[in-house]
Amino acid sequence: MFGPLTVKPAKSRGSKTGSWRMQGRPRFLRQNCIGCKMCLLVCPEGCISGAEKNTYDTDYVYCKGCGLCVKVCPKQDIVMTEEAGEKK
Repeated sequence: MFGPLTVKPAKSRGSKTGSWRMQGRPRFLRQNCIGCKMCLLVCPEGCISGAEKNTYDTDYVYCKGCGLCVKVCPKQDIVMTEEAGEKK
């Protein structure tokens, strides 16, 4: 019997997924960040990096635009923005 299959974020980085982002792209405002690392921990692709407050950023080549980083940020210091050329 098989259990649920999971892939660690480091494995997913082998596939460039940024060309089909879902909801736009996250933008780190770098104004109120407290360095809690919640965005880094929740990212399913492991494409967020940073070491201390106001240093976090996304590698858009791998970002799927899921928006989880925006939802978990306790300081609302990450916002979703439209892709270049995207019309709503």
